[in-house]
Amino acid sequence: MIYLDNNATTAMDPDVVEVIAAELRRGPANPSSQHALGRAAAGRLDDAVQRIGACLGSDLSVPGGARLILTSGGTESNNLALAGLSDPDAPLIVSEIEHASITGFAKQAQQAGRAVSFVPVTAGGIVCLQALGELLSGMKSQSTPAATKPVVSIMSANNETGVVQPIAEIASICRDAGATLHVDATQSFGKLPATISDLPADAITITPHKFHGPTGVGGLWIGPGLALRPLLFGGEQQLLSRPGTQPVALVVGMARALELAVQKLSATRQQLVELRQRLEGKLLAEFPDLVIHGQSENRLPGTTYISFPGADRQSMLMALDLSGVACSSGSACSSGSSPPSHVLLAMGAPDWVVESAIRFGMSRFSTAAEIDQVASRICRVYNRLRSH
Repeated sequence: MIYLDNNATTAMDPDVVEVIAAELRRGPANPSSQHALGRAAAGRLDDAVQRIGACLGSDLSVPGGARLILTSGGTESNNLALAGLSDPDAPLIVSEIEHASITGFAKQAQQAGRAVSFVPVTAGGIVCLQALGELLSGMKSQSTPAATKPVVSIMSANNETGVVQPIAEIASICRDAGATLHVDATQSFGKLPATISDLPADAITITPHKFHGPTGVGGLWIGPGLALRPLLFGGEQQLLSRPGTQPVALVVGMARALELAVQKLSATRQQLVELRQRLEGKLLAEFPDLVIHGQSENRLPGTTYISFPGADRQSMLMALDLSGVACSSGSACSSGSSPPSHVLLAMGAPDWVVESAIRFGMSRFSTAAEIDQVASRICRVYNRLRSH
């Protein structure tokens, strides 16, 4: 099986596996315990967090400064940001192409009576800056109390199309309007520069299973001076922001995975761009009428989202799976029911485009030989399916 579903999750780097295994072999590790084993675990946990901060370009050792809240993953981090960065009644603004953990929270909050706005996107999948500015200007003119200032959540790069969003411009608009900006950056690490300077936001979501780290752990970086209301209760860990025993082994693995992602970033980006161009070039040479979404925009280097005219995405997925290619029709968080892509619908794509879209995501472990095999298998499958 050739794995090209790396936007959903990635294979763990062997180095990271060994780091986690070594930590687990140490035995019980509860960093909240006061005995020697607990204190040692707390020291290793703190070291891992500081290393993560260094990779982000953020000193996490300064009292009252920036913090990294450890969570169970991207979904919890996103929910924590939207629920905890402001008053529960503060307006919430998200784009129409966010991950389900953002749009799902926003819709639930809207049903509960919170003011929620959805920012449209262009046909190329870029968040409409004018619409965002107009929304924030209207809210600013209402002179709302500081406690209820809007929270804006925009992803750094889309998990389906790979289209990179103009975060610097979005951050500027939010600053001018006095809004809090949260960025879901889960797709950026290991593929794009993703330090605090590159993503000038008030809060940033990170999850290591997107860059060859472990599942079951994630983080929410929050800037200095930001208060955070917890989603969970029952413990005093992490200054009451997120109670629960921290998984030391997973956090150590997360730190190592991020270090490797940063060290290998330049080479990985070049490799992924070449692999993506190789796959798209081979497919377009055989089928010039294929639709590659976001092709004219800045995209994640290893992501390509392609519509196959005359084919059904579900049939394509099953046939490719049987032929030994692992890919997807969009976000893995909605693949159980496989609804039409809300991202392509927001981009105004016609029904046939939406219903024939398949996503391929490469990683630094992907090879040119694999891409050649995948291209051949896709062509064979597509020829067979569209003939019916």
